[in-house]
Formats: sequence, structure tokens, C-alpha cells
Amino acid sequence: MNSNIKHTNAPISTTTINKNKVDEPTGNIYEAISIVSKRSNQINTEMKKELLEKLDEFATYNENLDEVFENKEQIEVSKYYERLPKPHSIAMDEWLDDKIYYRNTKDNTEE
Repeated sequence: MNSNIKHTNAPISTTTINKNKVDEPTGNIYEAISIVSKRSNQINTEMKKELLEKLDEFATYNENLDEVFENKEQIEVSKYYERLPKPHSIAMDEWLDDKIYYRNTKDNTEE
């Protein structure tokens, strides 16, 4: 299974992250968390779209609700996405590696 998610080396388990490393680029922990949150939402949307496209390949449209088909490929695709790191872990990993571009729009309007 190949996925378009580029940074799947983010840790799957919970780890403690130094607050000073998180807010170092912006100088404000709330702004840093807001940026990471927005990136996490972007990653989540991409993952969900990709998963739904792959699962749509296995969709069968029957009018009989009594029949339930178990497709092994569909189960494997679902398990693959369950094992991927969560979007917030990927976003935080990108933030700590300086891979997220951000700008403060308030700074641009004051000039």
C-alpha cells in the first residue's frame, strides 16, 4: 500500500515535547498550536479523501440489505490507515522540523 502521506515517520505513541521548542519560531505558544492545528486539519482532510477514494473502489450497490460482503482487500486498506500516525502527530513533527510555512497577516497589514 502506498500512501500520499509523505511524513509517516512521525511517532505513533504519545511523547512529551518541550514547550520551548514548540513556541520558538513564533514566540507564542498559542499561535504555534493554532498553526499546528490548522496543518493537522489539512492532513486529516487529505487522509480522509484518500481513504474514501480507495474504499469507493470496493463499494457494491445492492438493494438487498440482508447481504453483507466482507472484502479482505477493503479490510486491509482500513487496517493500513488505522496504523498510520495520527494527523496531529504528523503536523507536530512537521512543525518541529520547520517544514510548515506560516505568516502573520497582521504584520503585513500594518506596513
